[in-house]
Amino acid sequence: MNFNDEFELLLRARYPLIYIPTREEERVEAAITLSAKQHGNRGVYIWDFVDGYQGNPNDAGFGRRNPLQALELVEKLPATVAAVFVLRDFHRFLDDVSVARKLRNLTRLLKSQPKNIVILSPQLAIPEDLGDVLTVLEFPLPYLSEIKIELERLLSATGQTLETRAMDELVRSCQGLTMERIRRVLAKAIATHGSLQPEDVELILEEKRQTIRQTQILDFYPATEKISDIGGLDNLKDWLLRRGGAFTERARQYGLPHPRGLLLVGIQGTGKSLTAKAIAHHWHLPLLRLDVGRLFAGLVGESESRTRQMIQLAEALAPCVLWIDEIDKAFAGADGRGDSGTTSRVFGTFITWLAEKTSPVFVVATANNIQALPPEMLRRGRFDEIFFVGLPSQEERRSIFAVHLSRLRPHNLNGYDLDRLAYETPDFSGAEIEQMLIEAMHLGFSQNRDFTTEDVLEAASQIIPLARTAQDQIQLLQDWAAAGRVRLASRQGGISSRIQHQSLQ
Repeated sequence: MNFNDEFELLLRARYPLIYIPTREEERVEAAITLSAKQHGNRGVYIWDFVDGYQGNPNDAGFGRRNPLQALELVEKLPATVAAVFVLRDFHRFLDDVSVARKLRNLTRLLKSQPKNIVILSPQLAIPEDLGDVLTVLEFPLPYLSEIKIELERLLSATGQTLETRAMDELVRSCQGLTMERIRRVLAKAIATHGSLQPEDVELILEEKRQTIRQTQILDFYPATEKISDIGGLDNLKDWLLRRGGAFTERARQYGLPHPRGLLLVGIQGTGKSLTAKAIAHHWHLPLLRLDVGRLFAGLVGESESRTRQMIQLAEALAPCVLWIDEIDKAFAGADGRGDSGTTSRVFGTFITWLAEKTSPVFVVATANNIQALPPEMLRRGRFDEIFFVGLPSQEERRSIFAVHLSRLRPHNLNGYDLDRLAYETPDFSGAEIEQMLIEAMHLGFSQNRDFTTEDVLEAASQIIPLARTAQDQIQLLQDWAAAGRVRLASRQGGISSRIQHQSLQ
């Protein structure tokens, strides 16, 4: 059900107080006016704190700088007059005891009258005592059809035409922006070189990055890593490569559903986050990074609102990759104890979306501690697959050394004994291998020479890998993976032979 249909349904059902959290004031007011006209030709009265009521000459300026008086106009109109009262930024006054009491009194009155009060706000902030009388209605970001109409209007005004492919690319690039931002960035593009061009996609993407940064929930993350930058994890890479074209129109015509996502579970520093970045780069999709901690806020209902905003933004930017790092830490308290159930409600909203989403948002979640994840997260249907990423085997360590040294010393790769390096580092993760190479570079640099295989081994002797300091936790992860509950990311899955030997003693 789209916004217009749902809003008209609330009008017919005589919902007295409707709260619409949106930053698109002009666009939502146009939609409200259209719905009010179609449903009984209702009058629309718009109020703000500075100018009072506007549009109706008889009431112009009424309630200026007086929110309580603004509500009194609802009672002044005859009971039979059908009307919608739009109150801009009225969330700022809901904590006032007189305003809150007046709204509750009006709720009783309006149940028998064809009138509705609509509160517009850029954020969701509902006091606890008004939670039962206010109905929250989400206003979506512009649909593709709306964006295309706006682009066609601008092209018509400039006497310009675009090829269908270029037009479609511009429309898709504008997804996830408000209409006001779309108009602004398109005006900037026209001001730059006098017309809209296919190259303006980069301008739009920069505007999109700015928008996402301002939400302070999602980050637009640059994805430059390639699948070839991942050493080992052959099963996982094969799985990803087979789905490289799954977001295309050809896949839809074939009958394939959009891939849902991956849960990567395993030891720290084994390439889980690198994989998320490589997926976005290989599939040519934008990468959004979610810090789940940013979803939680102090006001009642605000955490749930932020979760819905995150979902709305991710779906508006689809197709995209949504990367959630260390999801086990975020939802470890999903039982609801200690935070009045906020974590539980946010978690419930999130996993319901995971199970029911139809939009092409590919979720890549990583976790280090499988025991901290709620069982609901592991149920089939939330993700396409769950992979276990363990410590690299000797062959995989050789590949990891080759990847890093090809980047650090491409002209002298053959000067390093990769087989020896892989053999002498049985307990090291990919991140620890990278760190030992950096330490070896410091050794060589301090002596005014290039670093050697011996420097790398010297650096390795000074690093105590996580596999030794957290052996018990790693063994628990290994036992869980060995029980067949998860798919192994590597063809030669398992922990290093030294750790296995120690665990048997």
